[in-house]
Amino acid sequence: MIWFIIIGMAIVTIIPRVIPAFIVDLIQFPDWANKGLKAIPYAALGALIFPGIMTVIPEKPHIGLIAGVIAIILAWLRIHVIIVVLSAIIIVFLLTI
Repeated sequence: MIWFIIIGMAIVTIIPRVIPAFIVDLIQFPDWANKGLKAIPYAALGALIFPGIMTVIPEKPHIGLIAGVIAIILAWLRIHVIIVVLSAIIIVFLLTI
């Protein structure tokens, strides 16, 4: 009985993951939909990073925000990613001294 439950849960889980992979190649999306779909990775990345920025030092969230804004500005200027990350770390360090 437990095996039927495990197999059933695997099938229910895999269906919504596999079907879009086959359907996306068959459907031609309009340009506005393609622009929206291309923005999803950035939105997901922002949703993952922002809570971390706010909790660098939980009692002082402004320090994380300042470092985050500086990182955004440097990334916008197309500075190398290592320098962007190191700059944010250094800013947090300097503001916590």
